[in-house]
Amino acid sequence: MTTPGPGPRSGEPARAKHVELSFLTPDGRRNRTWARFGPDTGPLSRGPVRTRNTLLNNTVKCVQVRAAGTDAPGGAQAAFASSAAIDAETAVALRLHRALGAPGASGPFPVLIGYELDAAEPFALYRPPRGRTVERMHGLPGAQLRVIEQELVDALAVLAELGLVHHGIAPETVRWDGRRIQLWGLDAVTHTGRPRTPRGAAPYAPPEVREGAGRSDPRDGLWSAAQVMYSLVTGRPGAPDRPPPDLADHRSLAHTMGSSFAPRAADRPTPAALLALLAPDRAPAADRLPADGLAAHRAGYDRALASKRPAGAVAPGEAVGEAVGHPAGAPTGEVLCPYCLEPIRYDPTALHTPDAVQELRPYNPHAQPNPRLLADELRGAFQLCPGNGTVREHHIPVPYLTNGRPLTVAMIGQSNTGKSHLLTQMVAEIADDRLKPYGISWQSVNPRQHAGFLNSRVVPLRDGRVLAHTAGLGQDETARFVESLLITDASGRTRPLAFFDLAGEDLLRTDALLRFLLGIDALIFVVDPTIAMPLAQLDEVRTTLDQHVNRDGDPAFATVLDRVPRTGPYLTVPSAVVVAKADLLRSEPPVDRWLGEPGHTALSRRRLHEESRDVYALLDRDAGKAWLRPFDTALHCTLHVASATGGRQEDSRYPRGVRAQRVLEPLLSLFAMHGIVELPEGRPVDEVDR
Repeated sequence: MTTPGPGPRSGEPARAKHVELSFLTPDGRRNRTWARFGPDTGPLSRGPVRTRNTLLNNTVKCVQVRAAGTDAPGGAQAAFASSAAIDAETAVALRLHRALGAPGASGPFPVLIGYELDAAEPFALYRPPRGRTVERMHGLPGAQLRVIEQELVDALAVLAELGLVHHGIAPETVRWDGRRIQLWGLDAVTHTGRPRTPRGAAPYAPPEVREGAGRSDPRDGLWSAAQVMYSLVTGRPGAPDRPPPDLADHRSLAHTMGSSFAPRAADRPTPAALLALLAPDRAPAADRLPADGLAAHRAGYDRALASKRPAGAVAPGEAVGEAVGHPAGAPTGEVLCPYCLEPIRYDPTALHTPDAVQELRPYNPHAQPNPRLLADELRGAFQLCPGNGTVREHHIPVPYLTNGRPLTVAMIGQSNTGKSHLLTQMVAEIADDRLKPYGISWQSVNPRQHAGFLNSRVVPLRDGRVLAHTAGLGQDETARFVESLLITDASGRTRPLAFFDLAGEDLLRTDALLRFLLGIDALIFVVDPTIAMPLAQLDEVRTTLDQHVNRDGDPAFATVLDRVPRTGPYLTVPSAVVVAKADLLRSEPPVDRWLGEPGHTALSRRRLHEESRDVYALLDRDAGKAWLRPFDTALHCTLHVASATGGRQEDSRYPRGVRAQRVLEPLLSLFAMHGIVELPEGRPVDEVDR
């Protein structure tokens, strides 16, 4: 964001509207107060967000940075973009606040005093900025220039230690009050290792950032800092893609910042190394920051994973092939019926098709001589399965029986965890060809059933409506999959993919209903953070939904884990643990890193490992061991964050619209464990661009 102007003039709030404002403080407490807003200071130079001076309770001056509403130019798409910008900026501000404390007037970064990310126009509140921007400060004394130079590099070193990179350093985002700098532009801060996106202008934005080439590197900001210092020393901008031609004429600048003018980040020093040159007596940023609160819990993940290795565990995302799923050795052409678990093969004498009122009638495929019409009719046909005495007769879609070994996936979690919304968005993303980059195409198993799923679940959810709770089954009913698709991988192999989504109360039953789990191929355990994590910022959600923290874990997890058969000490069915509704935690490390990733970020084994390690650490610290039972029980298990809606519901609707975030990553992990996709190894973040 551009740097806002100074605090409101004394007469300005008196002319502004007096409204009640509700927001969270950085420690997660709800604050409600009266506020008066000054006029917008104009659109910000980067991103569709706005800023205005604000007076809280007639005494506290601050600056509000807010997203555009859905009525702004660009409609819902622009509103989503500006909301995402506020989300990302707030996450950075919170991370700095927690690392540095509330630094007041002496800190190098803007001071966050509150935020609200689920309002119609999400916003963040900062203390008024200090000093003036350095845009026209040519001629400062050398001693002041040295302080500005050191503090710029120190700020970059702090960001680097926090895994952040600043792509918005320019004369208008650097402020100076005669003693200290204040570095604004937090909307331009991204995570180390993320793909660079084109932004900024010459000469202050580095060439690689302007081009959107490669991945973000902590050394990106040094180019910008060097250019700011050159403009302060000379009063003019530097060269856009090379060191200034007269750099040698400015010996002090050439000595300290000369290497920072290298066009490529790889050829510049690290902020820590440059800070050691500029201020050898200053402690390294790493020594001044608090210890990583998740480090010990990440180490716990490493130990837990290592303990599984002797039993045959593989790296996250690595294929485990035929060692999982249905038992091997079934005759060619046979599959396991997902309902009665009896082997069944395609039988053209047992087919039925629905009539005009959806009653199933016998169907004779030999009566259709046209092969094209026959193939189309068989897609809508069902085959009778006689059952096994315990499960009464039922019908299976024909394509489920004629396209290789099925892959059945069960969504596990108690009611209100968001598992149905997550599944709905998974199917919607598949239907939108989001698996195409992984070489996977799809087709419905039964067109009529697929259309019914889209119309009853996908369309209402994407229209912003909250889906009804999954209905429970009667005592004599059988668990049925709610949606099935045919997926074809990059090698041309096709197999059915079927999803089971039972009501939470049904997953607690110990009768025959859960026998389908004996043949299930993959499990997705859905964690609701409002039930699992006693974080202060979730208290209001819990109150609204009448929920309580359960330190004993999800009872549905325990029931299912005890029901699925094991081979040896571990459950061998590939599994994924998903912290759903992660939008409620989108400003919390490490959720901010993963949920805020660009949608086009490629998945790799290394990224699966890093995300699993982070999510394990988060649950271990904030939820407790009971919520990690699926990971501890399953031999092959990854952990993820995802949001099916992107925001909170209000009066049975999502007022800001709906957006899916990272809903396919858990499924892709299961695909990798089943050998359906092959994921690249991926490079470590610290090897980026070297």
